[in-house]
Amino acid sequence: MANFMKTATLQAANVGMDDTLDDALAGRSEIFTMTEQAHGAALTPGDPGNLSHGLRASLACRMARANAVEGLAAHFADLSARAVGAEMEARVADPAFDGGEDVWLAAVVRHTDLVTSDTKSVVADDIAALTAAGVSEDDIVRLSELIAFVNYQARVVVGLQLMAGLS
Repeated sequence: MANFMKTATLQAANVGMDDTLDDALAGRSEIFTMTEQAHGAALTPGDPGNLSHGLRASLACRMARANAVEGLAAHFADLSARAVGAEMEARVADPAFDGGEDVWLAAVVRHTDLVTSDTKSVVADDIAALTAAGVSEDDIVRLSELIAFVNYQARVVVGLQLMAGLS
């Protein structure tokens, strides 16, 4: 199989190949290649700002769980576990965790949950709440990129599973 079959998206979808699905995926291999590149940019950028690689993976796991995409959640949990110094951040992957006493983290978790579950209700005051909690403008952009990517990836995985008759 081509390298695109080894992407996190296709691995998380865990779809069994058949001639029809294989042909459909091969015809769109560039989408999976570009999605994998975006995965790297969103999860392990050269300059993560205050959103460490471990925190990004834990937030991604949280979003995958909120979207009920367990294959993707497992992928991100593994990334979180392998991140340097991520032990404390790993609890962010738990949907019951609200950020605790850390105002900055609580604002990041709240915003991630809000955008993941009810994107249409996000208003300017939600961004202001991040700023008030000490999240820099650059980190708000970084967080927005991560949220957008992971929710896109979750939808692709679900779509692939539907195509394969797994959902």
